[in-house]
Formats: sequence, structure tokens, C-alpha cells
Amino acid sequence: MSGTERRNIRPGLRVRIVQKQHQKSGQLTEGEVKDILTNSQSHPHGIKVRLADGRIGRVREIIKG
Repeated sequence: MSGTERRNIRPGLRVRIVQKQHQKSGQLTEGEVKDILTNSQSHPHGIKVRLADGRIGRVREIIKG
């Protein structure tokens, strides 16, 4: 599943995101999706989400459903 398509992401899903300050290094942060922040159906850099711990970033990988 692709992190660039909104239909693949839902609250409770485990994902790896890249936070804004880590975009150059590509460092990923793992967590559980709390909110989906991107309104459009797709985004080339990944759908923006808020994790359960409050961190915000774009989905790079979906770990499990």
C-alpha cells in the first residue's frame, strides 16, 4: 500500500513518517495514526498525519493494518 493515497490510511494504522525537520536526512519516525491532516485524495510526498503522540509528518511506509 502506498502512503501517497489517502484511502490507504486510517486512524489506528501503524506507519513510518518523515517529519518536516528530518526531510533532508530521511529519518523515519514510527507511530500510530491519530488524525489524517491532508484533505486531498493523494499527495506525491505522502499523506500528512498526526500520530498518537502528537508528532506530525508525511507517511512514507505503512507497517500494518
